[in-house]
Order: sequence, then structure tokens, then C-alpha cells
Amino acid sequence: MAASEKFSLIYAPITKDHLRAIESKYYSLIRKEIETQLRLEPDARTCNRKPLKRPAIFAAASATWEVRFGPQNRFRVLYRVNREDMQVNILAIGEKEGQRLLVGGEEIEL
Repeated sequence: MAASEKFSLIYAPITKDHLRAIESKYYSLIRKEIETQLRLEPDARTCNRKPLKRPAIFAAASATWEVRFGPQNRFRVLYRVNREDMQVNILAIGEKEGQRLLVGGEEIEL
């Protein structure tokens, strides 16, 4: 893949609800990190970008990757990569509080 080829970011409609559970002062950080982290190499393993040990199901789709960022890596974006169509499907946006991951204000297990 050439360096100029970018993936399209497709947000699941439910992610709007997920964001409402997060303080609005973090919205620009979340948007910037998603753009930076997932446009070019969304399935390249890094310190803060990893495949999930088991897929997480959201709205009949399964997330297979996670990216962590923000103050103390508190934010999580769960997504699926479709290399064939050059798309990244953003399925969930959450916030880590201690040992709990909250997505849309509800705790989920990974």
C-alpha cells in the first residue's frame, strides 16, 4: 500500500451516544487521535494499538482492534478494519475508569 492511500473512517451511529457520556472538552482530542491513529495503518500493532483477544460485539458488528490514547490512556476506540474496501469501522468509543471500561456510560467487558 502506498503511503498516500488512506482508509475511510466510518462511524457506527451509536458512537454519537458513546460520546455523550464523555466530557465535551475531550471531543477534539478524540477526533484528532482517531484521524491520526486510524487513517494510514489501522491494523499495525503498536504500544497503544492492539488486536483484541476476542471480538467485542456492538450493534451486530464485531470490533477486532482497540486503540488507547488521552490522559493516562483513558480513552478507547474499538474498531474493525476492512482492507479490501480500505475502511475502518468505528464501533465504540469508551472511557477507562480504573479497571472498568465504560461505553455510553455502561460497563462492558473485553
